Amino acid sequence: MSEPDAEIVQFDNVGLRYGTGKEALTDISFTLYPGRFYFLTGASGAGKTSLLRLLYLAQRPSRGLIRMFGTDAITLPRERLPGFRRRLGVVFQDFRLVPHLSAFDNVALPLRVAGVAEREITKPVDEMLDWVGLADRRGARPATLSGGEQQRVAIARAVIARPDMLVADEPTGNVDPEMALRLLRLFESLNRLGTTVVVATHDVHLIRKVPDSLIMRLDKGRLSDPTGALRYPPRSTGPGGDSAPAAPDPGSGNPGSGAAPLGFAPA
Repeated sequence: MSEPDAEIVQFDNVGLRYGTGKEALTDISFTLYPGRFYFLTGASGAGKTSLLRLLYLAQRPSRGLIRMFGTDAITLPRERLPGFRRRLGVVFQDFRLVPHLSAFDNVALPLRVAGVAEREITKPVDEMLDWVGLADRRGARPATLSGGEQQRVAIARAVIARPDMLVADEPTGNVDPEMALRLLRLFESLNRLGTTVVVATHDVHLIRKVPDSLIMRLDKGRLSDPTGALRYPPRSTGPGGDSAPAAPDPGSGNPGSGAAPLGFAPA
């Protein structure tokens, strides 16, 4: 994980243009810090997905500066991208699970790609599935899972390698309100364990469920930050400080057994 109070992401006057059309994103500047929870909101077509694609390095900007984990992400050599991306977890609105793989194998995929030995995969994956409430569905393929179950598999896959930052694109858009709240509690649990979380959503009611979150509001490709909180966010004071993240509550809002999976216990 990143050092407390170190900048995890910095955008400076970033612009994004597709082809020869007008800019989809204009003069985007903000700073994200470790251990914070951010909502990205805005009307349909405001540029949320474009901004997320820049965050998880699927797109390069047309102009401006992007620094991630202290490194210039724009000039990052191609051979370093896979390792860099492993520090990021991504949850897509359409899940993007591998259809012929079981829930277990979908979650295990990032570990296998990273070269983790097979004997070291079973326990953390089973614990992660239990954590998201799907221990009894480990052998099920995506087509046999409900939308909420597929989304939880996608979340488990995104965080199994313990990324520094989790980026989620409308993760509750295809589930009912009760499941949306359960998914949000999963994100909060991850955030309390130190992962920076960025959730794109248009659901105002969902945003109100996380009172300590910061809001990034896009309007026609421009970022609104009237309070300046994204440029100068509250800093965590570290262990024992008033602003330090609250300790995880294993029993609150967790759809699984409540125990954090292997590797997710607080330091």
